[in-house]
Amino acid sequence: MSSPLDLPLSKAGIAGLQAAVASKLAKKGVHTVRDLLEYVPRDYIDLSKTKRIVDLKIGEQATVLGKIHKVDGRYLRGRKHMLSVKIGDGTGYIEVVFWNQPFRAKNYATGMEVAVAGRFERRAGRFQVSGNPFIEAIRGDDEGVHTGRRIPIHPATEGVTTMMIRRYVHSALGKYGRLIEEPLPPALVKRLKLMPRSDAIAEMHFPTASDSSSRAKRRLAFEELFVLEAGLAVRKHRFEREVRGLSHPGGADLVERFLRSLPFRPTAAQRRAIEEIASDMAEPRPMHRLLQGEVGSGKTVVAVAAALVAAGSGSQTAFMAPTEVLAEQHFLTVRRLLEPLAGAAPAEDGRLFGEGFGVELLTSAVTGKARQRTLEEAAGGRATMLIGTHALIQEGVEFKRLGLAVVDEQHRFGVHQRIALRAKGSDDAEPDLLIMTATPIPRTLAMTLYGDLDVGVLDEMPSGRIKVRTHVLGPAERDQAYERIREEAVAGRQAFIVCPLVSDSETLEAKAATTEYERIAKDVFPDLRVGLIHGRLRSAQKERVMQALRDGEIDVLVATTVIEVGVDIPNASIMVVEDADRFGLSQLHQLRGRIGRGEHPSTCFLLTSLDQADTEQRRAARERLAAMAATTDGFVLAEKDLEIRGEGQLFGRGAVTAEDGTGAPAQAGQSDLRFASPLVRNVELLAAARREAFALVEDDPRLTDPAHGLLREEVRRRFGERLDWLFAG
Repeated sequence: MSSPLDLPLSKAGIAGLQAAVASKLAKKGVHTVRDLLEYVPRDYIDLSKTKRIVDLKIGEQATVLGKIHKVDGRYLRGRKHMLSVKIGDGTGYIEVVFWNQPFRAKNYATGMEVAVAGRFERRAGRFQVSGNPFIEAIRGDDEGVHTGRRIPIHPATEGVTTMMIRRYVHSALGKYGRLIEEPLPPALVKRLKLMPRSDAIAEMHFPTASDSSSRAKRRLAFEELFVLEAGLAVRKHRFEREVRGLSHPGGADLVERFLRSLPFRPTAAQRRAIEEIASDMAEPRPMHRLLQGEVGSGKTVVAVAAALVAAGSGSQTAFMAPTEVLAEQHFLTVRRLLEPLAGAAPAEDGRLFGEGFGVELLTSAVTGKARQRTLEEAAGGRATMLIGTHALIQEGVEFKRLGLAVVDEQHRFGVHQRIALRAKGSDDAEPDLLIMTATPIPRTLAMTLYGDLDVGVLDEMPSGRIKVRTHVLGPAERDQAYERIREEAVAGRQAFIVCPLVSDSETLEAKAATTEYERIAKDVFPDLRVGLIHGRLRSAQKERVMQALRDGEIDVLVATTVIEVGVDIPNASIMVVEDADRFGLSQLHQLRGRIGRGEHPSTCFLLTSLDQADTEQRRAARERLAAMAATTDGFVLAEKDLEIRGEGQLFGRGAVTAEDGTGAPAQAGQSDLRFASPLVRNVELLAAARREAFALVEDDPRLTDPAHGLLREEVRRRFGERLDWLFAG
């Protein structure tokens, strides 16, 4: 039976909280009573400690109580709106100014008593509140919810003010607070001297002491991380102790011959990763390993070696990539890498006969008789390695003996898609799983998102790899980038121009690939061969463009983020990213990785039209671009990206596409964490929670001890679906 805490807000009987308000709160992720009680305040205002206006100091953070004397809203030049609210307390006056928010005028009236908090500055001879001021009407109420105390400031939403949310939370605590249960084991709570959960929730919203809200949040953050790590520990234990895999003890000689046949010397990091993978695959339990490495660090070579290990013991490999472009690139790369080992050129249909190693491609572009033949090759075991997209997990795709599943750029896939790929293994054994990513993962995320995996890192780049120079340019400097493109094209090299949109948008002011292609081809480089690629092109069209690019028949390729991964053009030496401020650091790093792959010096130009307005969004964008110009180290950039943007959704449920409906790049979503976000500020707490959780699960692997019953339910409730159906089987 579900708890009353899981009641929808519209049915919870909270005074004043009707269906219309509930639907607005739902936009903030607040759907149930539990969600409301766990809705974290963003700040607090201490109305028990106020100052007179006459006693204010410049630059001081303070709270003032007073009456509104005047409300004045007017449009200035350039249609910029200014709303001024003048407030006095008998000792002086202050002014609160809102820019371009005319709708706020209806909230204030002459004679209204208000509380004002913020940082006070003197401008034009009078005190003003700078930054993001807090101003709220003070109304007498019997509960003392809003006055004479430290009050919470919850994130508001359109039509629901912080005062309304505060009232709803106060009401919910009174009605449901006694039903808040303690998910942490009693022994742990006692040993670590933790505040009871019900007390922590109450103190988080309505603190009774100056430090009680911070102590409450820390306690709840520890609990959240402990629950997450307990789930990861259960999953790791299942893979290591309870799930049967296929042992792959063979293939060592084949791998060594493959490495010796390569036209380059494998790095020490590649050899180390291959040895770790081979050791894991020799065990009877399924391997569950993450391989992370910079763009161009040689992950595909490692994946092929792993496939040869599987082949040496009679197993097949499924290699899943997020896009057709990447899948086709991998297919061509694998064939090229295996060609010397095969002892003969690949057959027309793509198979390599020299070692009995068959490589096949399966995407939505493979249709008709070709598709049927590929399916038969996989089912009959002759396709030793099947490379493809989501098509690999579709009904009708069968393997004779799937022993290894490789997932490239795994963050672009959802949990259920990875499960579906593993399910292609035999009925009584799961295949080994190798997850690869070229997006370096900060330590904090590695302990959460990949906390149950064995992690390998390719921390060494192949010799001769060119370091890409990066420059941030404004709109007036675009011609500099074009001049460099022309110089490189005359020298026989190629360039990318990347746009955030496929086509023009009425709502987004950003460059569109289709429009830019026409302008570039007609007005900028009429004498050069200009191509276009984006996610809305049919598979055959995309492949034709990519083949022309590989064959040197395109000088300048105008593209969207469809080229973010899997495009390997050693002759490309210049990239221009339009509206670069619209991209995240990880995505910019991936895009930049498309150049500098050959012997030619390479340059990336990040174009931006950002003005100097001091908003949080613009500051973050400028910080991202400065970081890109300062370093090519992906791990440094990953840490910076986490610091700037937060952790986003830790466990995606569906595929994340490089282009959404408008072609805009996918960005980080709302965090899965409520109390422990941002993770970057809770690294020590995360480490402590992980240590305690893994120790507990070592003693109780399935959380079946009666003392852990509530913990088990909390793991299932918060993260069960996102942790690969944690308690299934």
